Amino acid sequence: MPRCRLRRDDPAASRHSIASDHTPTMQLQNRHRRAVDPVPFVVVAVLAGTATFSLGPGYLLTLGLSLRAALVACAGATVLTTVVAYHRFVWTVRPELRREVPVELRLRRLLYGGVALVALVPLFALPLAL
Repeated sequence: MPRCRLRRDDPAASRHSIASDHTPTMQLQNRHRRAVDPVPFVVVAVLAGTATFSLGPGYLLTLGLSLRAALVACAGATVLTTVVAYHRFVWTVRPELRREVPVELRLRRLLYGGVALVALVPLFALPLAL
């Protein structure tokens, strides 16, 4: 029985490849129906959820909330940060305006992030003082 071999440039070859059948794709579109890179949104949403559920319940339990209320508050904060991340990194992004960010703006963002992190440290230590 002769074997049928598909060439790589044959469109039918892509239908039969294992990678094309099992590779999950996440196609996100902005408000202008243009494809958007999902990685920044996914990274921010996952990190926000992880930070919220790792720090939030213990912090809120120390402040006197019940476990159920602490978990509900953490879930709400996770949903809120996911919605904000979706709005910022998917819905309003314009991929056609990609350009290099000036050094001054990157430095300013880095400094603001550092100030915000330093301001959060006393908040994380607040339950220890109570």
